[in-house]
Amino acid sequence: MQYNIKNLETNTLIMLYKNMVKPRLIEEKMLILLRQGKISKWFSGIGQEAIAIGVTMAMNKDEYILPMHRNLGVFTSRGIPLHRLFAQWQGKASGFTKGRDRSFHFGTREYKIVGMISHLGPQLGVADGIALASKLKKEHKVTAVFTGEGGTSEGDFHEALNVASVWQLPVLFCVENNGYGLSTPTSEQYNCKDIADRGLGYGMESHIIDGNNILEVYSKVKKLTESMRVNPRPVLLEFKTFRMRGHEEASGTKYVPQDLMDLWAKKDPVINFQLFLKENGLLTDEEEADIKQNITNEINLHLTQAFEEDDIAPDGSIELNDVYKDFEYENITPSSDSKDMRFVDAISEGLKQSMERHDTLVIMGQDIAEYGGVFKITEGFIELFGKERIRNTPICESAIVEVGMGLSIAGIKSVVEMQFADFVSSGFNPVVNYLAKSHYRWEQSADVVLRMPCGGGVAAGPFHSQTNEAWFTKTPGLKVVYPAFSYDAKGLLATAINDPNPVLFFEHKGLYRSIRQEVPSDYYTLPFGKASLIKTGTEITIISYGSGVHWALEVLEKNTTIQADLIDLRTLQPLDTQTIYDSVKKTGKAIILQEDSLFGGIASDVSALIVEHCFEYLDAPVRRVASMETPIPFAKQLEAQYLAKDRFETALLALIAY
Repeated sequence: MQYNIKNLETNTLIMLYKNMVKPRLIEEKMLILLRQGKISKWFSGIGQEAIAIGVTMAMNKDEYILPMHRNLGVFTSRGIPLHRLFAQWQGKASGFTKGRDRSFHFGTREYKIVGMISHLGPQLGVADGIALASKLKKEHKVTAVFTGEGGTSEGDFHEALNVASVWQLPVLFCVENNGYGLSTPTSEQYNCKDIADRGLGYGMESHIIDGNNILEVYSKVKKLTESMRVNPRPVLLEFKTFRMRGHEEASGTKYVPQDLMDLWAKKDPVINFQLFLKENGLLTDEEEADIKQNITNEINLHLTQAFEEDDIAPDGSIELNDVYKDFEYENITPSSDSKDMRFVDAISEGLKQSMERHDTLVIMGQDIAEYGGVFKITEGFIELFGKERIRNTPICESAIVEVGMGLSIAGIKSVVEMQFADFVSSGFNPVVNYLAKSHYRWEQSADVVLRMPCGGGVAAGPFHSQTNEAWFTKTPGLKVVYPAFSYDAKGLLATAINDPNPVLFFEHKGLYRSIRQEVPSDYYTLPFGKASLIKTGTEITIISYGSGVHWALEVLEKNTTIQADLIDLRTLQPLDTQTIYDSVKKTGKAIILQEDSLFGGIASDVSALIVEHCFEYLDAPVRRVASMETPIPFAKQLEAQYLAKDRFETALLALIAY
């Protein structure tokens, strides 16, 4: 291996060596502990240390790095106390996830590291978000993110690189090409000569680097990052390296030809650099022994500390309390000034006033800037707030949700508009696995609101008319809001943006221009988890939300003798169970109306809650009314048949007569 010292000082060379030796010695110890059953799993980075060390040492300590599970050197080079890493791997409380996640699935704002999740791809878009925040704040910082050659096959890779290129974000995309994605060789993973070749298609600079040559990695990355801070842009780096052990230790390496193993063993980055330093009189045998002994002593001391720490004592209240970041709701009441507003205008005004209140808030979505969005909700916003904060995005729902997560890590709120709620399926993974779980995993809030134009009655067919809130009410860590009136929409949207937790804010398209109401002109908030009692009566309890509330009102206006409590849930997570229970205990009968199809919808859970908590008060079975168990069709007559609206009156009268 050829090393070029260039103008590097001896202290830097020795530090590069020390930083490579440390993760190697830790790994060798972990492999022993694994065989002894003292840790449960290990993903080895032996043979790849030069990449993590070179990149980390080339970065500034206040710049974020998003590593993978073979990048132990990122964590050790950033100076994380070893006992905390060991505790993390043992599921102890002094780790970073309180025993809730394993290995490197964690982040730490203190050390500016954001670890991976098992789905690999989302962290690439998160890096975009952190880099965007740096650009918005004019901080001149670079963000580095790692993936493997297997991860480049995921759609998130394409989306993240495309966004970074279009927005000229200072992201260093580091691809560790180690020959195999688990057991799948590169020949079955992609069909181009080099991954770096893809940079041309994304319109970005790219380089191939010998990932086992620590001086080449460090020098090249240092030169690039210095340039990127002055001239922000993304850069794609392909590090050629090899994985000397299995994907994880249980996998083994039987699928790797022995001659290939032998070839790469000769390119060991630690041994080769150590020999180079000795041959050039920069490291003596005694100094090498001292370095390794000091690291070994540190490892043993910190291992003892981690092993002596008590196991976590399960506490259900702690687990539940950590799902969401604490949010102290501030009740802001408006003045008496009000105006008659359509639902769509209330959303628009609520967004505008939140943009004025939160001066770094960013709105992202397809066609939302000059065009104003397909529903014209952000029309005129670009003139008020500029293109930096009102950001048109490529068609890439997954990456933009991830960008929102990255902005949150960097302390910036964001609103992401799904052009239609149906399209969230293209970004489902980061919503349910990244936004929803980050605070529970490592106390990082996802300060993101996803606006979800939804619902039928507009003859838009199966890909533009779904009301898919049940996909998310099932996922702990998400909040789900679904207003039915202009007043509620504006106030609840303000609260959603104030809340540091991820909120899915459903807006029924059919209500946008059909509903009007007096709405305060000023900024105001409304609390989550508090239903609205629209009508009162003693005969029956009607529970609904969204368009269902208006269907119920139509039936009650037609049947004026029915004495009903009509509850508009407004928020589905959190759910106002107390208002439901109080009403059902009073009336003795309950009917739940939803636009979504029946099975697995929110009505099923509300029904179960009523039966569990109000059974002795019931005078009849709880009834659910919902749309048909089919996708929502396009033709007007088929859509009318699908929707629950025309079946509700019959069901209501039958339950009253029970």
